[in-house]
Amino acid sequence: MAKVTTDQIQTQTQTRQAPRLTSLSPGAGCACKLPLAKLEALFATMDGVPAMGPASGDLLIGAAEGDDAAVLRLDSERALVLTTDFFTPIVDDPFDWGRVAAANALSDVYAMGGRPLFAVNIAAWPGEGLDLAILGQVMRGGAEVAAQAGCFLAGGHTIDDPVPKYGLAVVGLADPGALMTIDRAAPGDQLILTKALGTGVVATALKRDGASPAAVTAAVASMTTLNAGAGQAALAAGVRAATDVTGFGLLGHLHRMLAASGAAARLNAAAVPLLPGAAELAAAGFSSGGTRANTDRMRGFVTLDDAIPAEVAVLLHDAQTSGGLLLAAPPDQAAALACVLRAQGLPAALIGEVVAGKVGRIEVSHGPF
Repeated sequence: MAKVTTDQIQTQTQTRQAPRLTSLSPGAGCACKLPLAKLEALFATMDGVPAMGPASGDLLIGAAEGDDAAVLRLDSERALVLTTDFFTPIVDDPFDWGRVAAANALSDVYAMGGRPLFAVNIAAWPGEGLDLAILGQVMRGGAEVAAQAGCFLAGGHTIDDPVPKYGLAVVGLADPGALMTIDRAAPGDQLILTKALGTGVVATALKRDGASPAAVTAAVASMTTLNAGAGQAALAAGVRAATDVTGFGLLGHLHRMLAASGAAARLNAAAVPLLPGAAELAAAGFSSGGTRANTDRMRGFVTLDDAIPAEVAVLLHDAQTSGGLLLAAPPDQAAALACVLRAQGLPAALIGEVVAGKVGRIEVSHGPF
């Protein structure tokens, strides 16, 4: 029989006595992001502020580009990638929350074609009423995933806050001549999604005691899977346009890619991979406020085939946490790349194509187009 240490007993007791983490915030994971429409309005007020303008010189990617991370060129072969991401509890297990948050923060580096070098913790925690030992478990989860990524985790910053939050600020390294960016999708490119959708509805159902253990386990397994292998395979296949799918949902992030690239897209809803139980939970009404905001924002840009089931339409807008990469792959490489990704154990799928058309528009069919 495995020996149980005193520390493990104390941690288990403290966790059992603590309130459910997902009950401490109205939002969960990336669904707690400000809605895209409000962020767009905010950045419109920053027009003319030099630091928020287009990148220039050695700053290759800045605020105006709307990409996954900032990129600063060091020399002809090296560029620093900088990102930060944190959010409220997505699951009740503190260790798993830390793992998910770390994987989510690291994903922005992978989406740019980089590899993480080092990171620092970002944490907000109630100074009274919620044991700091629980935060310790959150940080242990983050440290485990950072170690898996080969990323040093060095200190961080904490504040007293009634709503707990956790994440990382990450610095990575990339080749400035081989960056994957949001604005390089071209007509003819095939769209590949590397992870299944549904983390938002599962998290919402968990908060409302409606998610099965199997659905939660599958969602956590997806959210803690690093996008490292997917990013490396995409670079090797010549992909130059990518983003990761998080709080704005698949359609929201695809729209941002298309708007930046001056293109449109056609999507096959039947080809989009879904997490186990996600469709049933969406049909049961477990939709987050973030997902509803995504649906409202995309209404003027997305045309949905009437044959698409209502629950699938919800999942196409579902606010994801630590989702997969959305890749615009060269047509002669797309099928082979999808096979490579599936060989890594990812549910990667060819879900559509970039086309010429009204910028930012997405036509979604329920079958091959």
